[in-house]
Amino acid sequence: MAGNSFYNGGEKMLYELQDTAKVKKLFQNWEETMILSCLQKVMGRIIVTNPETPQSACAIVGCFHFYAGKPDPELILHRTGDFVIMVPQNEAWAEEIEKKLPKARRVIRYAMKHEGGFDRNKLRTWVDEIPDGYILRPIDRALYDECLQNRAMADLVAAFDGKEAYLRYGRGMVILKGTQIVSGASSYSRYREGIEIEVDTIEGERRRHLARSASAALILQCLEEGLYPSWDAQNLASVSLARQLGYELSYEYPAYECV
Repeated sequence: MAGNSFYNGGEKMLYELQDTAKVKKLFQNWEETMILSCLQKVMGRIIVTNPETPQSACAIVGCFHFYAGKPDPELILHRTGDFVIMVPQNEAWAEEIEKKLPKARRVIRYAMKHEGGFDRNKLRTWVDEIPDGYILRPIDRALYDECLQNRAMADLVAAFDGKEAYLRYGRGMVILKGTQIVSGASSYSRYREGIEIEVDTIEGERRRHLARSASAALILQCLEEGLYPSWDAQNLASVSLARQLGYELSYEYPAYECV
């Protein structure tokens, strides 16, 4: 079965691919866990214009779109929300994005190596450094709902297909001040072998090392479960935090933010 089809408003029909093995070679050697989430059919989806012999593909998880194969403008014009982060496989895709979406903002993101040298004792120390008046808790049913209702924390859980999917596949830690979630580290996405970490802190609570404590707690939980806590940095501040936690920078890559 090729998958569900839908009209994109362009010249071609788009298809949600069910047999993801058909595009595995298109994404070959691209070390991105969110692509694995789609290929492994854990979460997300893959969109193509030719469901039988696809030459192009877009892997979608949350607001992230990853483009592989032969550049196809129809895939670029497909939107899943008000804000999309487009990641081109190569410069040919980047040029096509700039051509079709001239208002898209080119940014640089930072991929960390998938072999962090984690010091568990140091991570435990940072978990214990949570200031008085703050409480660390794992994301459960009630806290899932609170994350979704909190604009600053919604990305901790929103990429999953509902509460049950998050509770089954997701992992997350939040820090509360009273009854309010003020910081958290969670699985933006999940693949079989691990998670992709999302970290958020509300503006008034930054520079208290809350994100470091929540991230350290989540990393420890993943290590105990045999899951790899992958980290992809949006900016240099995220790179700095990742390095403190035991990651090393692998490479920089361009992306396009489209609103």
